[in-house]
Amino acid sequence: MTNNIADIDNCKTMLIIGSNTTEQHPVIGTRIRRAVRNGAKLIVADPRAIDVANMATLYIRQRPGTDIALLNGLAQIILQEGLEDKEFIAQRTEGFDAWLKVVETYTPARVSEITGIAVDDLFTAARLYAGNKPSAIFYAMGITQHTTGHNNVLAIANLALLTGNLGKPGAGVNPLRGQNNVQGSCDVGALPNYFTGYQRVIDDAAREKFQKAWGVELSPKVGLTVGEMIKGANAGQVRAMWIVGENVAMSDPDSHHVVAAMNKLDFLVVQELFMTETAELADVVLPAASFAEKDGTFTNTERRIQRVRKAIEPIGDCRVDWEIVCDVARRMVSSSKFQVSGSEPETMEPETWNYDSAEEIMNEIASLTPQYGGVTYARIDAKGLQWPIPNKEHPGTPILHTQQFTRGKGMFSAVEHQEPAESPDAAFPFTLTTGRILQHYHTGAMTRRVAGLEQLAPEERVELNPDDAAQMNVGDGEWLRVSSRRGEVQARAWVTDRVGRGVVFMTFHYAEALTNALTNTAVDPIAKIPELKVCAVKVEKLERETQESMFVMVGGK
Repeated sequence: MTNNIADIDNCKTMLIIGSNTTEQHPVIGTRIRRAVRNGAKLIVADPRAIDVANMATLYIRQRPGTDIALLNGLAQIILQEGLEDKEFIAQRTEGFDAWLKVVETYTPARVSEITGIAVDDLFTAARLYAGNKPSAIFYAMGITQHTTGHNNVLAIANLALLTGNLGKPGAGVNPLRGQNNVQGSCDVGALPNYFTGYQRVIDDAAREKFQKAWGVELSPKVGLTVGEMIKGANAGQVRAMWIVGENVAMSDPDSHHVVAAMNKLDFLVVQELFMTETAELADVVLPAASFAEKDGTFTNTERRIQRVRKAIEPIGDCRVDWEIVCDVARRMVSSSKFQVSGSEPETMEPETWNYDSAEEIMNEIASLTPQYGGVTYARIDAKGLQWPIPNKEHPGTPILHTQQFTRGKGMFSAVEHQEPAESPDAAFPFTLTTGRILQHYHTGAMTRRVAGLEQLAPEERVELNPDDAAQMNVGDGEWLRVSSRRGEVQARAWVTDRVGRGVVFMTFHYAEALTNALTNTAVDPIAKIPELKVCAVKVEKLERETQESMFVMVGGK
C-alpha cells in the first residue's frame, strides 16, 4: 500500500476494484465501512455484487477480464471533463502524450460495449473519483490474476497519476495482500529474481554485495516461478521440490496437471502444519511450528513490520521454519560440496548457517536491505514501523511518493484492452471466476478444521444467475456439473443475482469440489501469474438419479 490503513479515514472517495474487501480483508473492510458512514463516497467495480457493493455510492459490474478497458475509459472521461490534475502531471510525471494517444480511443460508447457497463455509470464513476478528492484505489487478486495482470496494475497507476492521487493523505494506490506475510516474504527475497529489498539477482553490484556478506559465489541466473516449477517437474527438468506452507495441489490452476507433476518428481519434501493434499503426495513431511509457536516478524499489507512472539512451545515434533532450513543446509554443506547453477562447486562452512535466534536473522536482513536498514526488535516491539526505514533514527514512512517516485517521475504506461486467454464458446458457454468467502480461507487447511466455520459453510456452492438457472431449469440447492477443457467438478447451485448472466462463481476451499481442476494455466507474460479469475466452463444440471445419490453421499446435508 502506498498509504496506511489508518489513512482510510482521510479518503473522500474510494474505488475498490478486484477486491472482495469486507470478506477477505475484514479489518480494512471495517475501516472502509466507517469512512462511508462518515461521508466518504465508495465506488465498487466487480463482476460480482460482493458484500461491500451493498454500501457503495455506485456499484458497476464489468465483464470479467475487461478492467483495462474500464480504467482507460474512466481516464478518457476525466480528460473530457477537465478533471485531471494538470500541475501534478506537468511536475511529477512523464510519458503523458504517448499514453494519451491510446486512452483517447477508449470512448464511453466503446468501453460500455467492451465492459457491459452503462455509459451514465462510467461518467458517474469518473466524476466521483476525480472530482471528490483525495481518492484512493484498493485492489487485490481480482486485478492481478489475469493474463493482463501486470497491465491492469499499470492502468490503475495511470488513473492515480492523472488525478494527482499519490503521495498525499487520503489518496494512494493500495494493493491488498492475500495472505498475512506475503509482503514480508517478498521483501526478504522469496521471489526468483530478487535478493532482499528487491535487489535484482542480475545486477552485478547487488550480487557482489550479497556474495561478500555470505562468502559464496551467487548465480546471476533468475530462478523459476511456481508455475514454471510445475511445468518443469512435468517435463522432467525439475526433479526435486521442497514446498513450505503451500498447498499447490489445491491452490494452483489445473490441479490434475499439478498433481501429475508432483508425482513425476524424484523427491518431494513438504514442510507443513497439517497433512494437506500436497503433503499427502510427499516423500518426506517436515512438521512446522505455527505462528503461536515461534518468534519473528510479519510485514503486513501496509508495509508495517510487526513482532510475532512465541506464546507456547512447539507441539510434538514440530520445529520452527528457520531452524529446519538451517539444519538441513548445515547437513548438506558438511556432507558434500554443493554447486550453484553456473558456478564451480564450493564448500561453505557449516557455521554460516548458525543463528541463535530469529532476532539475529532480522539483524542480518537489516544490514543487507535498504528499506529495513533501521529495523531492530527494540524499535518495533511496542508498535511496528512502515518501511522504508533506512536508518535507526528514521521514524518510518506512512505514505510513499510524497516528493518523488522511486524512478524519479511517475511514468504513464499506454496499455490496451486484451481479451482473456480463454473466452466462452458454444462448447463452454459460461465464464467461471473464482475467489474466497468470509468463512473459509484459501484451501481450507486450517479453517475447515474449525467446527463452527464448517457448519456455516460446509460445502461448495456454484453462484448462478437466476435467468441462467431458469433457462436450465435449475433450482437453488440442486446439483450441477461444472466442466472445463481441463476437468470437472460437482457442486450445488446457489441461484443468486450476485453474478451476472453467463458468469458463475466458485471458491477453491473444498477438496471434494476441486475448483482449480477447472482453471487455466495461461499466465501474464511479465508477472507470470496465472489467469485464475477467468476461464470458460460448461454448466449442466445433474439428472434426478444423480441428484439423489449426491444427497446420500453428503449425508443428507
